[in-house]
Amino acid sequence: MSLQKLFTPYQLGDLQLSNRIVMAPLTRNRADSSGIPTDIMADYYSQRATAGLIVAEGTWPVVIGQAYSRQPGIETSEQISAWRKVTDAVHNKGGRIVVQIMHGGRIGCKAIKPDGVETVAPSAITAAGEVYTDSAGMQPYDQPRELTTEQVEEVVQQHKQAALNARAAGFDGVELHCTSGYLPMQFLSSGTNQRVDQYGGSLENRVRFPIECIKCMSDAIGSGRVGFRVRPASTYNDIHDDDPIATHMELFRQTSTMNLAYAHVMLSPDKSFDAYSRAREFFPDNLIINDGFDGHSAANAIDENLSDAVSFGRHFIANPDLVQRFQGDKPLADFNRKTLYTAGAVGYSDYPEAS
Repeated sequence: MSLQKLFTPYQLGDLQLSNRIVMAPLTRNRADSSGIPTDIMADYYSQRATAGLIVAEGTWPVVIGQAYSRQPGIETSEQISAWRKVTDAVHNKGGRIVVQIMHGGRIGCKAIKPDGVETVAPSAITAAGEVYTDSAGMQPYDQPRELTTEQVEEVVQQHKQAALNARAAGFDGVELHCTSGYLPMQFLSSGTNQRVDQYGGSLENRVRFPIECIKCMSDAIGSGRVGFRVRPASTYNDIHDDDPIATHMELFRQTSTMNLAYAHVMLSPDKSFDAYSRAREFFPDNLIINDGFDGHSAANAIDENLSDAVSFGRHFIANPDLVQRFQGDKPLADFNRKTLYTAGAVGYSDYPEAS
């Protein structure tokens, strides 16, 4: 079948896309030890600027939310200035770029964060597993401290400031990371949210935190520049919810009236819940889907009105010219797994374009 539908322009809220091909957020750990984006990050993202939209990697709004070594932040003036080099490089090539705001919550470790920076969560429940740290190798996750009600409200305001910082850095918008076991999903999920205040207990209360974050971000920069990403029933980072379908349907219901730029949806890991079609009920004009698509299956999804755009993650790693490869029906290069999260340009910004 023809791939032509992939290359048609589309308007997602206030975001004008030149095509329907979206670069998904990809953790690559190329910032410096202070969370400041490096020059090779400008190279990396600008190489991929032919995407209709780039969603830059999960970026912490405040250092207490840092999850990984060499993960970028968007809190300090130095981080904002460094991100400006990235967004300028993308815009100079005609691209559009938003940043994914990612608060790690209980997915944190003292060997990663600056001295004295704690780890917090909806409830004091430690995540199973370990995380790689540059300073001490593999380490267990911290025992998190439960946020007070007032502190939850402060974290919501920190997300608002992160959206303002993103615009100051030149980003066209922001995406709230609501999956993969990070803070918004920790509030959503019954297994990690054992609170007894207005942010815990009932489904309506557990949805409150991400909804308030999205509202505050929308108030700050306009709802047409705000999106969010979910993967219903994901168990990544030791997350569990007793009824993830009901949880995400409520999240879809409440966000559907907020005039957001988009919802970014991945399939449930066990495919038990058709997240695409259920999300489509609430987002008839601004849905991005993601999960192992190639060019032909992505074009088919758009032709069948399953989505308005399709995001690609792994394909963009080794194929900076993915859009052109799809246009020319050229073979795709494979990426090197050994350099996914290492420092430096090798296996990051040195992948060649197709000849």
